[in-house]
Amino acid sequence: MNITKFQESMYKLVVETSTKLPKDVRRAVMGAKERENAGTSAAMSLATITNNIKMADDNVSPICQDTGLPTFKIKTPVGVNQIELIIAIKNAIVLATKEGKLRPNSVDSITGGNSGNNLGRGVPVIKFEQWEKNYIDVRLILKGGGCENKNIQYSLPCEVEGLGRAGRDLDGIRKCIMHSVYQAQGQGCSAGFIGVGIGGDRSTGYELAKEQLFRSIEDVNPHQDLRKLEEYIMENANKLGIGTMGFGGEVTLLGCKIGVMNRIPASFFVSVAYNCWAFRRLGVSIDATSGVINEWAYQEGEFIDFAETEAEKETSTAIIGDCITLQAPITEAEIRKLRVGDVVKINGMMYTGRDAIHKYLSDHDAPVDLNGQVIYHCGPVMLKDADGVWHVKAAGPTTSIREEPYQGDIMKKFGIRAVIGKGGMGPKTLITLKEHGGVYLNAIGGAAQYYADCIKSVEGVDLIQFGVPEAMWHLQVEGFTAVVTMDSHGNSLHADVDKSSLEKLAQFKEAVFK
Repeated sequence: MNITKFQESMYKLVVETSTKLPKDVRRAVMGAKERENAGTSAAMSLATITNNIKMADDNVSPICQDTGLPTFKIKTPVGVNQIELIIAIKNAIVLATKEGKLRPNSVDSITGGNSGNNLGRGVPVIKFEQWEKNYIDVRLILKGGGCENKNIQYSLPCEVEGLGRAGRDLDGIRKCIMHSVYQAQGQGCSAGFIGVGIGGDRSTGYELAKEQLFRSIEDVNPHQDLRKLEEYIMENANKLGIGTMGFGGEVTLLGCKIGVMNRIPASFFVSVAYNCWAFRRLGVSIDATSGVINEWAYQEGEFIDFAETEAEKETSTAIIGDCITLQAPITEAEIRKLRVGDVVKINGMMYTGRDAIHKYLSDHDAPVDLNGQVIYHCGPVMLKDADGVWHVKAAGPTTSIREEPYQGDIMKKFGIRAVIGKGGMGPKTLITLKEHGGVYLNAIGGAAQYYADCIKSVEGVDLIQFGVPEAMWHLQVEGFTAVVTMDSHGNSLHADVDKSSLEKLAQFKEAVFK
């Protein structure tokens, strides 16, 4: 094999997967957009999402800043040197990271050090299988941490919140899958997709669940019972009212694929792999001699380019006109005027802060004055030019709930007035917002190009030793739009949607499959 050409093919696969959604996913997103009620926060979110997809296409930049953990599934003819393929794939990953198509996401689990090139023990994930065909089939999925953290596994029989006892049968499996959609809420960047694995052990069950994500959204399950179950889940999960970003709405789930394998008598696992709307999954067939791409997978059927219509432009203009403009630093009086549901537009400075920054600030002084300022839960994709100037390539929000142990204390300690993220935060933070005079703003998860466009300059960076995603970036922004979902009056849209969706979940308690 021409290994140089194979490496070039792998680089193309990585770049395309990171920057362009496959056709089947585009059609699913468009379907959601058409079903959502106009004028709602969910509709506004879907408009932002589709705009972001178009921007990623045009800019050839990451759709979402969290480019995840690259996972390759490869089938090779007998006799192909898999060691050479691994080296070529790793070289392609390093180059894609260097050029800003991937965020450096490989972190040492003991030291916390970031390798900076997406390599490390176990990274990327590469799984091989031999077959008797004469070409190489390579599938790649980039699954970010926000949706990865909403994966869930059930051991039957068990008690399922809102649904009661789930037994070792098809109806027990049904309850587990319905609950898996409920528990994700907006933290996994809904509307999303799920892959379900029935059986196996704890590790192979999850592998089977993730394997389902490599199926086309529009395929038909050959297993009749599983086909019926997939159809049931798709119909009824969208009745939970969780909606896009957990704002409430008509569309919560865009795809459900279920697989089954044998198990041992003592164990019965139902494993669910959740994936966000930014379903970055592509594949190629490679000539086993030349190393060049013969064909792309998941590209059958209509292509949706998401060009903004005139009606959508008018709606966007109206929404922006109704926004409340905030100039950082922000006063407590300005914050107290905000209510859940308000759309705000921020100008001025904001500072990124994720897990490492929050832990650091809990024990140290801040490197900058944060009084009245905005913290953005974001790990951007950054590139430094030849003059040493940093540029933002992608900058969507990360899941906020991870910062719940720190957030309230840090806001009071430093006088922070606003926090931006996705998926909401918990009761401890809500209490602080009320006592301190703060607000939580929900940005649109995955909309990394949309928000990068709002960032006009990088004014500095602190704590870069934590790695690019975890450093504190000083960003000058203009027109940064987000929705108030937790206010200083004790209101939380996330708590409200969680409560209402749990009540709706309970209506599916009675057995359906017997």
